[in-house]
Amino acid sequence: MAQNSIPESYVVPMDQIADGVTGLRLGFVNVFAVTNPDGSWTLIDAGLPLSASYIKNWAENNFRVPPTAILLTHGHFDHVSAARELADKWNTHIYAHPQELPYLNGEREYPAPDFGAGGGFMSLLSPLYPKGPVQLGERLRPLPMEETAVSRRALPGWVYLHTPGHTPGHVSFFRPSDRMLIAGDAFCTTKPESFFDAAIMQPPELHGPPAYFTQDWGAASRSIQRLAELDPLVVAPGHGKPLSAEGVAGRLRRLAEQLAAGGRDTDRAA
Repeated sequence: MAQNSIPESYVVPMDQIADGVTGLRLGFVNVFAVTNPDGSWTLIDAGLPLSASYIKNWAENNFRVPPTAILLTHGHFDHVSAARELADKWNTHIYAHPQELPYLNGEREYPAPDFGAGGGFMSLLSPLYPKGPVQLGERLRPLPMEETAVSRRALPGWVYLHTPGHTPGHVSFFRPSDRMLIAGDAFCTTKPESFFDAAIMQPPELHGPPAYFTQDWGAASRSIQRLAELDPLVVAPGHGKPLSAEGVAGRLRRLAEQLAAGGRDTDRAA
């Protein structure tokens, strides 16, 4: 068994991640829906290009009303591409961290990917991936600067945490009541640089954020350490399978230490 492998017993199904939390896998990336006690719901991340109809059909099959909001963990193409079309369809707003807004309002594009980082076919393809700037227009709104409640209406009972490194304005969402963490690309439970791990169902492995698009590895390791200190019980990443086990936090701590020591994820995770 590889050093970074996760026991299959940790894996939870996408349609039953935690109370009120479900997910949808779109190729190599996940989006999530959080249902609130009053029956409203919020979409977290918005998938790949051409995925809007698929997300909309999934939502209509599972929820009776449009979402209260679309929240973005960050602005990379595989997390935002359907956001504008869905927001227009549902007449709702899109929220992201203030430091991420320039990449979402047409002002700036992300740095060129490091196609040699991490090894694997997905890294080699990364120069072909869209890197922006995305233009979400008047639908775009900033998340509040303070890391308190995300919104009493959009995600009651949750907090958001600024978890930079992969991008400057990357955020994660945490529900203290059951230690449920939606991590975005702060870390992955698959090797995102490998096509066969990221795009095909493989046993779970704990890794850092996608190496080819990660801008600051020091900040990324500190963000993982911060998330580990929350002692999450359930984690739902942007890439890979959701997990639930008391051992998750300890594995995250070891991953953060290894990234801090080595500078980036190679293949040595927890």
